[in-house]
Parts: sequence; C-alpha cells; structure tokens
Amino acid sequence: MINTKIREDKLQTLVSRSAVPIIDLAHCGKSLVNRVGQQLHKAFTEKGIAFLVNHGISEEKIKNAWDQFDNFLDLPADIQDRYRRKDGGNSGYVSPGVERLDKKTPELRHAFNICQLDDRNIPREPLPEFADDITTVANDLKTMSAYILKAMESALETPPANFVDNHSQMLAGDEVNMSTLRMLYYPAIVDDEPGQSEGAIRCGAHVDYGTFTLLAQDSEGGLEVQLPGTEKWERVGHLPGAILINGGELLSIWTKQRYHALVGLLKTRICGIHSSDFPNYFQPHRVVIPEQEQVRTRGRHSIAFFCHPNNSTLIAPNDLLADDAKQSDDKVYSAYELIQQKFNDTYGDRSK
Repeated sequence: MINTKIREDKLQTLVSRSAVPIIDLAHCGKSLVNRVGQQLHKAFTEKGIAFLVNHGISEEKIKNAWDQFDNFLDLPADIQDRYRRKDGGNSGYVSPGVERLDKKTPELRHAFNICQLDDRNIPREPLPEFADDITTVANDLKTMSAYILKAMESALETPPANFVDNHSQMLAGDEVNMSTLRMLYYPAIVDDEPGQSEGAIRCGAHVDYGTFTLLAQDSEGGLEVQLPGTEKWERVGHLPGAILINGGELLSIWTKQRYHALVGLLKTRICGIHSSDFPNYFQPHRVVIPEQEQVRTRGRHSIAFFCHPNNSTLIAPNDLLADDAKQSDDKVYSAYELIQQKFNDTYGDRSK
C-alpha cells in the first residue's frame, strides 16, 4: 500500500508540469478576439492542445448533463435500444465494447452521439430533462466554437467570416455538417468483472477528424497524448473547470500543417498527405485504464464537441492561405469526402 501511494503521488502529468498552454476567455468580446486568436495560434503551432478557462459554461450545466446521461444508462435495455446508433449512422447510443478503433481491443465506454438538436436524436421520453440539459450544453459549446473560429480567422488573416461561414450548420444534422456532441462515460474498473479483461482500453489511439475538439472532463481518467516532436505518451491530467481544445486533422491540412493535430496512429493518405509523412504535425491521443488504484476504480465522465466544417466546404489550403508563396497542386476535396474516408478507414465502409 505504501509503494502504491508513492507511485500515485509521483504521477507526472502535463498539468502538473505546466506544459499545456492556458487561454483565458474571460471578458472576451470583439475587442479581445485578436488576443485569443494569437494565443490559439501559438498553442496549435507548438503543442496542438490548450486549456480554455473562464469560458462561461458553468460547471453546474456540465454536471447536469453528465447526471442526465447517468439517468439514461440506468434505463432498461429495451428503452436504451430505441436510441442505439444504427449501422451506417453517427447519431445514437453506443455501448461498451462496440467500438474497437484497432479492430481488436475492446473499448470500455458508453457513448451517446448527437448530431442534431431535435426529439428524434435526443431522448425526451422518458427523460425530458435529458434533452433540456444536454441541449443547453450543446448550444453553449456551439457558441464557444463560433468564437474560437472567429479568433482563428484573426490569427490566420483569412477573409472575414471565412471560418465562421464554413461552419454555419453545426448540429443541424450530419447530412449538412458532421459536428457532433458526444456524451461519454467510462465505467470504474473492477478487475474480476466480466468484460474488463486485461488488454482492454477506455479509448484507443485515434483520429479527431475535424477542425477542433472541445473536451470537458470531470476527473483525471487516463487521457494521454503524444506532443509534437516526441513519441512518448504523456498523461494530460485534470484542470478543474477548464475545457481542453485540440486541433483536428482537417485543420492541419487546411493550414498546410502550420497547426498540429492530435490525430491517431491510422495511416491514411488524404488530400495528398500521409500522416506518416508529417510525424511532427499528426500526434495520437488515447484514454488508457490508469494504473493508479484510486483513479481506475472510479468512473470518468466527459463531453466532447467535435467541430466540423459544413459538408460542402472545400478544404483548400491555397484559398485559406492565399498569400502563401508555396502553393499546393494537390486535389481539393470537400469536408464530407475527407471525413467519410476517415470514418470508413476507422469503422469500415459505412455505405454498406
């Protein structure tokens, strides 16, 4: 027990080493958008991640959403099945073990994907407060995303409203925009419980495909990343009240790899770019089962908001960075084409 306690006390995280940039969004109106843009620019070019603090989304709102997801998980299986994700779709409930990003390792988590804020996609019966509380958080994260996009426009000196207009249909349905709110619960690990076998993981090394991801989490629960320039896995740690932002693969392609993306180990050539061609820009992240007894034996909640461009948006670096002397001759694809290719690489052909 003494040795275990020592190991837990000595757990080093990026938070404990002050190795993650912190961006303060307090009082961030139009006059401060340039400052936020420059801080995001520095974070994305150097680390690929940052913590956002004083962002205006109360911890109570986020906790209410987690509580409502717990209520959903307590429902009988036949009611949960009404909202289960269908083959070929993205919206709905996903039970533990269904997703295996490496095609073999079981992933121990419950997830609920929401791509559109309506009664068809969010359970209102028998949990009316589920829809109300999660819709509130979803709209807040959508508003925050629009502000971040505006700040990025300033930093990249793109045409006014370029990013904002190209993300105008977030949460309007995946037929027009693949942005997704994902409720997540990672159960506590009980070593002798069936299904929690050795070799399981909470979330395998994977790709965030879109522009960026916003992540709220309730505790330190095993999130790890590889920072640019290293292949070492680093535990991120937990900063209470903060929201983590990380760049996605489309953003890195869009900015000609100026911005790092915490993306996965999957090797895929898209838009003339192979992830192994840019090891300093494409970095994996994962959620492991912590070794520390006090961490692994409690559940972990998180909410991820995956911000994507409208499906019809052309991911054209030459247009985004028109003043760049180095112009690309690569074929230009739409956001939908690129994202569907990544989904197919990860989960198999979704059109079947």
